[in-house]
Amino acid sequence: MNRTTRMKISKRMLACSMVFTLAVCPILSAGTAMAEPATSRADQSVDKAAVQSPIQYQIEVRLDEKKMLLHGTQTVVFRNTSKDTLKELVFHTFADANRLKDTQPSMFEHTNAELQKNEPNRKTEDFLGGIDITNVLTNGQALPFNNKNQALTATLGQALKPDESVTIQIAFDVKIPYGSQRLSYYKNIINGAHWFPVISVYDEHKHEWDRTPYSTSFESDYYTSSDFKVNMNVPASYQVSMPGTITEHESTEAGRKIVSTVANNTREFVFFASPDFKVASETRGGLTVQYYYFDNMKGKKEIIDQYIDQAFKAIQFFSDKFGKYPYPEFRIVESYVEGVAVEFARVIQMGMIQNNKDASQDTVFVHEIAHQWFHALIGNNSETESFLDEGFADFAKLYFSEKQSDTLSGFNSIRMDVGPIDLSIASSNTEVADMANPVYYGKGSQAIYQLYRMVGEEKFDPFMKEYFKRYIYQNATIDGLLQTIEDTLGKAVRDEMEKALRQPNFVLKPEYQMTEDEQTAYMHEQFKSIYDGIFTQNRILPEETMSRIIHKALQGEPLTIVLSDPLSSTAKTQQEQLVEQLKMTFTFMGIHADVMTDRPTIKAKLEKELANSNIIVIGDAKSNALLQAMKPGIMKRTEAIGYPWKDMMNKKDASGAYVIKHPYNQKRLMVNFFMTDKQEMEPYMIKASEALNFSSHFYQFYSMNAAGKVTTDKKIENPIAKFFEQQ
Repeated sequence: MNRTTRMKISKRMLACSMVFTLAVCPILSAGTAMAEPATSRADQSVDKAAVQSPIQYQIEVRLDEKKMLLHGTQTVVFRNTSKDTLKELVFHTFADANRLKDTQPSMFEHTNAELQKNEPNRKTEDFLGGIDITNVLTNGQALPFNNKNQALTATLGQALKPDESVTIQIAFDVKIPYGSQRLSYYKNIINGAHWFPVISVYDEHKHEWDRTPYSTSFESDYYTSSDFKVNMNVPASYQVSMPGTITEHESTEAGRKIVSTVANNTREFVFFASPDFKVASETRGGLTVQYYYFDNMKGKKEIIDQYIDQAFKAIQFFSDKFGKYPYPEFRIVESYVEGVAVEFARVIQMGMIQNNKDASQDTVFVHEIAHQWFHALIGNNSETESFLDEGFADFAKLYFSEKQSDTLSGFNSIRMDVGPIDLSIASSNTEVADMANPVYYGKGSQAIYQLYRMVGEEKFDPFMKEYFKRYIYQNATIDGLLQTIEDTLGKAVRDEMEKALRQPNFVLKPEYQMTEDEQTAYMHEQFKSIYDGIFTQNRILPEETMSRIIHKALQGEPLTIVLSDPLSSTAKTQQEQLVEQLKMTFTFMGIHADVMTDRPTIKAKLEKELANSNIIVIGDAKSNALLQAMKPGIMKRTEAIGYPWKDMMNKKDASGAYVIKHPYNQKRLMVNFFMTDKQEMEPYMIKASEALNFSSHFYQFYSMNAAGKVTTDKKIENPIAKFFEQQ
């Protein structure tokens, strides 16, 4: 195996552990009177909240749940806060991202493809949608408009001078696509993000509106905080979650109701609707946390209550460290998203809760709550400066875990720097392409951690509170962040942070990184926690599972690698390559494994040391002392898992692997990797690494041809494996 292949396998192990930490411990509405605004905590606790937003929306919308259409009208009052005279208004119509598959976010492409494969009656057009603008008016007069490339441009009849206001009425119809997009319906839920025309941000320095279409690779959530009054006409059986103070009224239509809300100083407005939502709610200290969930398993409510408690803890922590959460409510919505969770203003969207889920260890949940500060309250252009929300949200998550004495999910998780990336943290979405996770989340949170360590917590916390004070309900920039650092922490600190953000190849300063011994201990505990979680959540797995041998070693059980006498120089090289890969992986995971090659030693230790050890045997059965000595027991054990051991061992050019209970000790396991001299080693090595990894399916055996293609196998599906197959 060449160095490139070794690095590929090693990096996959590291990537899998980090992605697991992100993703598992980063994935799938007619006219009535408006409710009166309620006095919110925002009005009481933050001076800026008492100021009326420059944009007010009043939206009347009706959900046609049979055709999956939204019929809406909205009245928008817009005040020109720029120094320019405006001749047009521009609205984002991100629902039109669903017009074509090519413009839909790629993160949902795989899931939608699987849905279409599993539901052959679904047509391609079912997964598409869009928004149609039927008219744009002001004072009853029609305005010229066009809706092109996800931007609705309305030409004003009279130019709008600075500090003047204009009222616009827009009528629109939206087709909701099927699938797992941000705007979609699936099974018994409707996800309602980006469903109505939203005024884009005007840049008075460039003298232009932001017309950027929704990102196909990441996120495009760049808005002005606004005031919303929304009336949604839905079936009477539906529960609707959305930001703000929610009330319900009877509709004049039989079997329907009006769900109304008032949500002031809110950056974006989303809704989630389902006839099957249950709502758990708790109020503490003037804040109500609600969880909209599906009661689909025994004990679900108890788990939901734990999540609500964790939400209160996180919100209190971030309020103390950064600035008080100003709204009277916070909502969490369970949905069918897999592998991802999504932040919105005052609402977050989580995936389906599974059995044995531990809310206190769900770091993704805390990350999404942190986005209420770094996205919802402090906004930013997430197309050009995503670090400002993702980097800070991830750091906030780590800060919370650190102060909960969580040594695995706290600051230690970023103190092991995997090396430089030839991109700056301040890169745009276009520039980072598919490297958003390591750049914005990984390097971004490291840069903030370095700042934290440089100045100390006693200075860092006041700086964060000043940053929050300056930019609450506003859109921050990296320049603005750096200026806040200079004003509160000094020019030298600002220069250091600017270098970290704007220059490529950022690496955490050595004095803030882990030592080698700390890295080894940390990775051992990290992988132990991951494998513990995997086997806890998959309790029905048979004992004979290849990856279980790693779990046992991580728990402190002995592990021995036993080599066969090589039948040729090629076989000798192949065995050495596989041993090298295993040793590299085990060292990385903090696992000790003895290696035995000498026949007399193997025979001498067969009855005691080897009988008490988990064993990985490498090589041909005919030339392996251990396999020959244990042959009767091996044949019996392999028969129990349905593996034709005798036939395979006598088959010319056979290669593959199997796992059985140790023939001399049923509390231990034995995995045998065997191969032919003609075997293509790179795919063989990758498969061996995969079979032992927590991120793959649960293998009992597999066979491969000389080209490295799996010809037969016996495995149990691992629910999380599909997320890593996309890496």
